[in-house]
Amino acid sequence: MPGIDECLIEVMRLPGARGAAVVDWTSGLALGTIGESPNGDHEATAAETAEVARMAAEQPVFAQAEAPAGPAGPPAPAVEDVIVTTAPGYHILRFVETAFDSSVFLHLWLDRAEGNLALARIKLGEIAERLVLA
Repeated sequence: MPGIDECLIEVMRLPGARGAAVVDWTSGLALGTIGESPNGDHEATAAETAEVARMAAEQPVFAQAEAPAGPAGPPAPAVEDVIVTTAPGYHILRFVETAFDSSVFLHLWLDRAEGNLALARIKLGEIAERLVLA
């Protein structure tokens, strides 16, 4: 099972990938980064995307679909991913289920002209399922 660095390398193999990060959405800290950052600063990007992830994950309208607790621990956020589209690209925030508190997400910055949003979303989900946080 791959760790953070291996997962980020795999994410960057997606067509159109410009940059990626694993972020803790409760603290806004980047646990790992690779490639470019939309604003040139991976830490600032992590903090900004964490705000978006936190807002989506904590909204009652989305919590209604919250998955029950499983054998791995507490329930995962009801939100699987958040997609933000911009003129030049896409930002996909994919929540990662963990054994502890499930407050981690993968952020992929995808070039709109070169990337495939549907493929990236599917692959990011597969990568998130295999990610091991130690």
